[in-house]
Amino acid sequence: MILQKGTPAPDFSLYSTPDKTVKLSDFRGKRVIIAFYPADWSPVCGDQMALYNEMLNYFRKYNAELLGISVDSKWCHAAFEEDRKIQFPLLADYEPKGAVSKLYGAYDEAEGSSARALFIVDEAGIIQWSYLSPMDINPGADGIMEQLELLSNTTNS
Repeated sequence: MILQKGTPAPDFSLYSTPDKTVKLSDFRGKRVIIAFYPADWSPVCGDQMALYNEMLNYFRKYNAELLGISVDSKWCHAAFEEDRKIQFPLLADYEPKGAVSKLYGAYDEAEGSSARALFIVDEAGIIQWSYLSPMDINPGADGIMEQLELLSNTTNS
């Protein structure tokens, strides 16, 4: 069961490059989209991350930053980011394997990888939306955009 709306998002610190870590708490004051996914080089994941890369400017219009998280290593992420021209941090939930995915209820024990799960965390660090997608289906960006729009309407009214 993935974490639900209203739950404080567990903080974490994961490698984004071989020598740099990123903490969720670094993004306080912004919305954060967390996209857990199984593996960098799988076809569905590659398409999903490429789509999100194209959507970055739309996400940022809603004061939202994107973090991708999988159990791949920081070196695997570095190669994937370079190959696909990814412009947002891909974080290595590598050691202990899947620890952050498990905190969010987004770890697939049978596969030994992150599940395909999406979260939107608000400016105060509270989960405002979560979605668990079937492993073999790219959830796309429509749900994210819809929720960011709803959050903006709620905040602005």
